[in-house]
Amino acid sequence: MRFMATYDLMETMRNTNQWLGATASALGSYPAVGLVPNPMFKLLAAWGDVTERSFARMVAKPDWGIPSVLSLDGRDMVVSVKRELTKPFGDLIRFDVSGRPARTRRILLVAPMSGHYATLLRSTVNSLLPDADVWITDWHNARDIPVSMGKFDVEDYTLYLAEFMRHLGPDTHVIAVCQPAPLALAATALLAEREPDAQPASLTLIGGPIDPDAAATDVTDFGRRITMGQLEEIAIQRVGFNYAGAGRLVYPGMLQLSSFVSMNVETHTRAFSDQIVKVAQGKAGDHDKHNKFYDEYLAVMDMTAEFYLSTVERVFKNRDIARNDFVVDGHKVDIGKITKVAVKIVEGEKDDISAPGQCLAALPLLTGLPDSKKAAHLEPGAGHYGIFAGKSWRNNIRPLVLSFIDANTQRPASQVTAAE
Repeated sequence: MRFMATYDLMETMRNTNQWLGATASALGSYPAVGLVPNPMFKLLAAWGDVTERSFARMVAKPDWGIPSVLSLDGRDMVVSVKRELTKPFGDLIRFDVSGRPARTRRILLVAPMSGHYATLLRSTVNSLLPDADVWITDWHNARDIPVSMGKFDVEDYTLYLAEFMRHLGPDTHVIAVCQPAPLALAATALLAEREPDAQPASLTLIGGPIDPDAAATDVTDFGRRITMGQLEEIAIQRVGFNYAGAGRLVYPGMLQLSSFVSMNVETHTRAFSDQIVKVAQGKAGDHDKHNKFYDEYLAVMDMTAEFYLSTVERVFKNRDIARNDFVVDGHKVDIGKITKVAVKIVEGEKDDISAPGQCLAALPLLTGLPDSKKAAHLEPGAGHYGIFAGKSWRNNIRPLVLSFIDANTQRPASQVTAAE
């Protein structure tokens, strides 16, 4: 599998399907077909529209699409995305609200590097912006990074997080969503030991695999069944000639997308069938529920091979974080060194990716942290997506997280509320 031709073949298939969709859309939309009293042409054009859009989205990075935020006096305030730190494999970006005084709540969102762009957390950012200054990790697509930039694995990821936390300062509240939860915990512990004055004020871990063995899922079962040699052979490819990262070993986003889809193939098939019918009937819109979801879901990015493989081996197979045996740059990180950073765990009752118990496993590792600084919440009926971007997040979890942040801010929560 580790050949550039394999990567280019996969891209050729994607490109061909996009072309087929465009062709079908054009054929089904010829004016002359209006003379034929048969819905076949409308369905053909609808299939083409949906197919072309779907395959085109797979290679396009979505925009943030957050033009403004509502102020307390009801005015719309312009939001601009600014790069605050730029690094080869990921940037620290800030959502700058024009003309608004600095908020007491300063939040760093740590986005997953698991096949989707950081824009997957768009609704999370949108929900936090009215009440906080927000930064987020914006990871780069590995296919666009030249081989000369070197490697990027779980240790490099952890060092990036530590640098971002250090840059933002000790009055920052970190929220890590899904995959980066164990590495955010390790980065905090690293700062606690090396630079205690740079530690964040609080750390909220949402649905992350701190201990994958705490509760089995399809993801953990797969990790147990496959050997590292098998995984490297079937999952790793070299970036093709059309990209700046030509020759770099990656886990392609398209392979990750296929695994996502295969987990709920009936649901996705039904969703696309229904959308084709709606388009044919003229009932679909460019920004309807289907397109809003799949424009984001289908936009995938490649991960460096070393990051993907080291995540599987060290986080899932060897359970380095769960055993408190994680090493960064030759230094063993001791999670027990965290003594001041308040930690909150959020899990979803019906999370089938990071099942309840996997993230909660962080609390027993925090042997140096008093119980008064620990908190946990299990959201009833919530799945994985819902605990950071869905209705459960908006209605229940977000208020709890903001209250936790206020309780661990230097200023009293009552003053924070009045100011915010």
